[in-house]
Amino acid sequence: MADKLGTPYLQKALNQMLTNHIRDTLPSLRTKLQAEVLSMEKEVEEYKKFKPGDPAMKTKAMLTLVQTYSLEFERRIEGGGTSDGAASQELSGGAKISRIFHERFPFELVKLETDEKQMRREISYEIKNQLGVRVGLFTPDLAFEEIVKRQIKKLLQPSLKCVDMVSTELGAVVQTCSEGMAKYPRLRDETERVLSTQLREQEQACKQHLKLMVEIELSYMNTNHPDFIGFDRASKTKQGGTRTASHQLIRKGWLSIPVSLIKGSTREYWFVLSSDSLTWYKDNEEKEQKYSLRLEDMRVRDIEAGRFSIGKKHVFALFYTTGKNVYKDKDQLEMVAQSEEEVENWKASLLRAGVYPQSDSSSRIDSGEQDSIDPQLERQVETIRNLVDSYFSIVSKNIRDSVPRASYCMINMHHVSLPQLKEYISKDLLAMIYAAGDQSEMMEESQEATLRREDMIHMYHTCNEALSLIRDVTSKTCMAPSYSLADKTHMTDKQTSLSL
Repeated sequence: MADKLGTPYLQKALNQMLTNHIRDTLPSLRTKLQAEVLSMEKEVEEYKKFKPGDPAMKTKAMLTLVQTYSLEFERRIEGGGTSDGAASQELSGGAKISRIFHERFPFELVKLETDEKQMRREISYEIKNQLGVRVGLFTPDLAFEEIVKRQIKKLLQPSLKCVDMVSTELGAVVQTCSEGMAKYPRLRDETERVLSTQLREQEQACKQHLKLMVEIELSYMNTNHPDFIGFDRASKTKQGGTRTASHQLIRKGWLSIPVSLIKGSTREYWFVLSSDSLTWYKDNEEKEQKYSLRLEDMRVRDIEAGRFSIGKKHVFALFYTTGKNVYKDKDQLEMVAQSEEEVENWKASLLRAGVYPQSDSSSRIDSGEQDSIDPQLERQVETIRNLVDSYFSIVSKNIRDSVPRASYCMINMHHVSLPQLKEYISKDLLAMIYAAGDQSEMMEESQEATLRREDMIHMYHTCNEALSLIRDVTSKTCMAPSYSLADKTHMTDKQTSLSL
């Protein structure tokens, strides 16, 4: 039994157990290392050919980066996803700009609607001011022109705001696309500077164009427009809007409904907005419906979040103009969103469904100023009101159609003094970068990129060395059963030696 007892035997037994364990582990380790080497091979080959001080390499790298930037910018604006093929977690620049054109800008226009009482009061005063000391037998057309011009002037601010929102999104796209130049921080900064300057110039040119459009509308009242009702039909026209007739899906998303006003607790539901109803479900599978509302005679208004004790979240509410309850025994339905932008997007979607914001009724006729009702004046006010509504509708449609076109000119316009931003990137950006300074300094790598390249090459060689060691271990060691006190197998020193 002497050869199976003592420290030498224990050493041999434990050594063989360790050898067996390592041999069992090596296949999976070798597979992981081989995958790492394969993933690094292409990049390492480029690094091996890379010469930081070679002017030709720097020029080639600059050309490649600018071309890639141009393609990425066009892809993000015109559509087609990102160049890396990653899953989309948010809307890209072009999709956000489209939402501004079709949701945010129309919503800003609707917010211009004047309170009906205030409008009729202004028309009444304008008619009286135009007549002076005379008693008017006919409706003065100058009163119509003055009132409608005031309304047209109000269109300018939403139009300029639309340009600002588009410009902000374009600036975000410019910065996002420049992330591919992070390896060369000076080149990235210069690219952002050049494009931001060009974007500001185009923004100002676009705003000047919109101001000119409004001035053109103000310069001449085209009362011969085929859609204008004219004085003959003005007294017979009734005010009223139209709603989308067909059932059309407009928006889906998560919103919360306050449960307790005291505790400030809310419950989240999945809301589905169509052209004629608002429905919410327990979850986004849309199997368990909680409630559904008809949108007829419905309006939307903002609610102060502080009254619900729910912190910094944003609240808006739906209510019926007829005064009936909206949801169970509640006269309005409060909904909680995570951000102000989300609230604005929902309100813009509700606008598409025909749900308008609550009119601002803060302007009231002061006591003592309200004149006695004159039947003739009332008829004249009604006529002017209908004329203003008809003509302003024509101008508003023109502006609603023209402003997105003018805003898009910042991206894709032709035959103007300033080149389009997309064309500027593809044709002029490289020349402007060359003219900005020393290209050799501009193409200096960042310290992080240099360290990453050195670490990558070092890791590649280390993995290859590890694979070589694994092959040696596999070929120079043998598999044997682990020792026990009853084992009669002998092992030589050469068989038990393991070198790593």
